[in-house]
Amino acid sequence: MSQLGDPLEKLNKGIDFDMFRVLLKERLSKLPKGKGGRPPYDYVLMFKILILQRYYNLSDDHVEYQINDRISFMRFLDLSIADDIPDSKTVWHFREQITDLGLIEELFALFLNKLEDLDLVINEGKIIDASFVEVPRQRNYKEENKQIKEGQTPESFTANPHKLAQKDVDARWTKKNNTSFFGYKNHVKEDAKSKLITKYMVTDASVHDSNQHIHCWMKRIKVKPFMPILPIQESRRKR
Repeated sequence: MSQLGDPLEKLNKGIDFDMFRVLLKERLSKLPKGKGGRPPYDYVLMFKILILQRYYNLSDDHVEYQINDRISFMRFLDLSIADDIPDSKTVWHFREQITDLGLIEELFALFLNKLEDLDLVINEGKIIDASFVEVPRQRNYKEENKQIKEGQTPESFTANPHKLAQKDVDARWTKKNNTSFFGYKNHVKEDAKSKLITKYMVTDASVHDSNQHIHCWMKRIKVKPFMPILPIQESRRKR
């Protein structure tokens, strides 16, 4: 596998991921904890799982499956077949935690600086691209959908916390080449030479790639990424 040029092995050898541990531990250890329950997974392990998601454009369910299925993923995460592997809900919860804490931008900056130290970002021209991220399709009443489109949260959702937790009021429908998609769109700015993503933005799927706000953001605003930067995969679904 090493002889075939595993890119994850190059990251593991070039980056000391313990550099993220201090920041993650300092910020996440301050969160309130319930009584009992199992101890949390290693913070660096969870962060590296988010990197895998970005690298291979994987959903929470898919990344759980791929970690169990692929030796290269296990090796990147320093896991063995006998180890307990975080499930999709654990991945989602961790990502929500660091997003709410505003940790994403700090982690991104640290990771980008390290990639530049390794000469993995060449800065020879930029390419702006986008891809869909589909999420489970919602089953709502007509009036509920109307309220969601108007930017409101239906009362039937807020009145039932369990129902609200299962609903996605930010995802939107769109159509491309006569195919309908429901979810979000990743807008990325990549280094033309290295194919590394240097800026990242998430919108609902209905936002068109030519939207002037997207291009202005890519040119002027510092990124607040959903997760760290890595090369775009050629096999991903295009716009």
